[in-house]
Amino acid sequence: MSRKLPALTDDNRAFWQGGEQGRLLIHHCQRCARFFHPPSPMCPRCTSFDVAARPVCGKGSVASFTINHQQWTPGLEVPFVVAIVELIEQPGLRFVSNIVGCDPQSVAIGMRVKVIFEHHEDVWIPLFEKDQ
Repeated sequence: MSRKLPALTDDNRAFWQGGEQGRLLIHHCQRCARFFHPPSPMCPRCTSFDVAARPVCGKGSVASFTINHQQWTPGLEVPFVVAIVELIEQPGLRFVSNIVGCDPQSVAIGMRVKVIFEHHEDVWIPLFEKDQ
């Protein structure tokens, strides 16, 4: 699949490169003890700058999804699933990713998923597959 890769910054580098060690790294606030995404130098909840990327288990569930039948970029196989995944570490800790490795018609809200990584250049894209 051909993907447009994110521009790496000091704030997001841990998220996009944690997959090199097989770890999903999510920003965590030391003051209010909350995870948050997307990565930012400041906690969106308490505005503390005492934040750092911390590993999470990489498991969660599908909160919402869509099945896309339009080939948006060359080499992209259709249909594909774009989902909002909620991680188990904290209610509301969500981000958008793709569900891979299964029939798109089998994806359902509440389906348990686990992270895998797709490596492109210096980026490891977190994707999710069904968790047995």
